[in-house]
Amino acid sequence: MPSANDLRKGQVIKFNNEPHLVMETQHRTPGNLRAFVQAKMRNLKSGRSMEQRFNSTETIEVFSTDKRSLEFSYVDRDTYAFIDPTTFETIELSETLIGDAKHYLVANGRADVLFVDDKPITVELPTSVALKVIESAEGLRGDTASNVQKPAKLETGVTVQVPLFIKEGEIIKVSTADGTYLGRA
Repeated sequence: MPSANDLRKGQVIKFNNEPHLVMETQHRTPGNLRAFVQAKMRNLKSGRSMEQRFNSTETIEVFSTDKRSLEFSYVDRDTYAFIDPTTFETIELSETLIGDAKHYLVANGRADVLFVDDKPITVELPTSVALKVIESAEGLRGDTASNVQKPAKLETGVTVQVPLFIKEGEIIKVSTADGTYLGRA
């Protein structure tokens, strides 16, 4: 097993019996004390970030990781089916693993899935997606003195705030980070 000195950004390690993604590492040698490695990590199950000190000679278990770009195919109750475009293998993920990403998944949309020891751990979407407006109230003419917005329901069922000039049937770009309107697609 590698020691804490071999810890690098992007590795997934076992800490407290859970997988943690290493986001940053610093090797420190304070004065006449022993050297240590300060690591900033994110728990891949809970999503919480933390900082941890490791003794420089401490052994750490590193998981083998694989990041695959998959295409979303369909949803069946609580199961989301993805297809690997290279092997055409169907991979089914649970709704709890998908989380809020379900609001931005459309047929044939891409998502990056991180696998740790051949088990899917996290789903990452592109920074923005193009979605169709299926329901939106009409904007009032002359009501443009300020940046007035109205709610619009999108094809995935999520509701976002859009400018008054957006109509039903239009395709808009939406941020996957916070669900804000970015513009027309």
